[in-house]
Amino acid sequence: MYFERKAYRKLLEWKENYADHYAVLLEGARRVGKSTIAEHFAKNEYRSYILIDFSMASQAILSCFDDIHNPDVFFLRLQAVTGVSLYQRESVIIFDEVQLYPRARQAIKHLVKDGRYHYIETGSLISIKKNVKDILIPSEEMKIQVYPMDYEEFCAAVGGNYSLLRSLYETHESVGQQVNRKLMRDVRLYMAVGGMPQAVEAYVEGSNFSMIDQVKRQIIYLYEEDFKKIDASGRLAAMYRAIPAQLARDVRKYRISTALGKKKSSAEDRLLYDLIDSRTVLPSYNSADPRVSLSLTKDLDSYKLYLADTGLFVTLLFIDRPATENEIYAKLLSDKLPANLGYLYENLVAQMLAASGRELYYHTWEKEGSTHYYEVDFLLSQGAKVSAVEVKSSGIGRHESLTEFQRRYSKHLDGCYVLSQKDVDRKDGLDYLPVYMASFLSHP
Repeated sequence: MYFERKAYRKLLEWKENYADHYAVLLEGARRVGKSTIAEHFAKNEYRSYILIDFSMASQAILSCFDDIHNPDVFFLRLQAVTGVSLYQRESVIIFDEVQLYPRARQAIKHLVKDGRYHYIETGSLISIKKNVKDILIPSEEMKIQVYPMDYEEFCAAVGGNYSLLRSLYETHESVGQQVNRKLMRDVRLYMAVGGMPQAVEAYVEGSNFSMIDQVKRQIIYLYEEDFKKIDASGRLAAMYRAIPAQLARDVRKYRISTALGKKKSSAEDRLLYDLIDSRTVLPSYNSADPRVSLSLTKDLDSYKLYLADTGLFVTLLFIDRPATENEIYAKLLSDKLPANLGYLYENLVAQMLAASGRELYYHTWEKEGSTHYYEVDFLLSQGAKVSAVEVKSSGIGRHESLTEFQRRYSKHLDGCYVLSQKDVDRKDGLDYLPVYMASFLSHP
């Protein structure tokens, strides 16, 4: 089953403007749909295509690269082995899982220069970085990040009306209790299923939530097997599994020592970068001074980690059980889970903001005369100014940190937002929005 993906539109732009001079690399975590997008695009937009999957390529295919110095021979051999005819300017060659065969990636420089055909690569960044030590990285390569399906893509897949949400957001008016309740249930469905195409396909085909949960568990186990290929000790997998627990503790930053049970070392720092490079997690960095550029003031030693997919977050939250029962999902959909699971909504907002291309930032500062601290969950740069976002799981409650941030940085402030399950409202200089409108904060 194929779902419409935003990466397809980016590929169209690449083909129209850049493909004669650059190959394109679809980059992202495992199982986010990179290969499916690439082949669907090739089928629709080219007269013919050759797909080389390096996870299962035959020796006959691999031996073609022995003649890469002679493109005429290379293309003739490739067509003979695959049985596919190539047409100049009308064909594309896909290097799927290119990280598994670095020689193919190095060959891109010469193939693009030859100019006869176009080239699409797909790869998992964590594996790519581990397999480029002895090759020349091609400068003739553009990159497109592929994320799990965002909320707009999910709505298109399950028959939701995302354009209605945009219209409602633009009115800045309350939507009414009944409508808001229905739209909140819709976004909780996205929280439960998530954006991994296999999980979405299982839902669309009518699988129950226990079966969908099994699909997500298999993806988590796949990730953990990948982590063990990099770090056989299991520390990387432990850091990944610790993310929900760390968010539940509501601490100022992710603590590697807590996840691994020992003091942090430089080796653990390297593991952190491997985890971030896997694209299975979303880092959010503490901005030391929101009055200046967020990227220039981010503290690399103070960060939080979110899961890149909200559906995997829900599964990981309950992975200590043999299987996550339909009952738990029913409680999530009807908002009957304990109120202290508010970090589910925080992870949801992190995914929504990151899917729009935003880097994630937050801000903490000490309370005067106290050991406690203020914290704003997310910061968004809006031109020369910044917007502050606080996420609440249920009621809108008190917003001491947001109010203090508003007072402290008023000259640099574009807006202050409280995201919760409540309807649209505005009071005391704060904008209250339901969490299903979070994506629109990145597109003012």
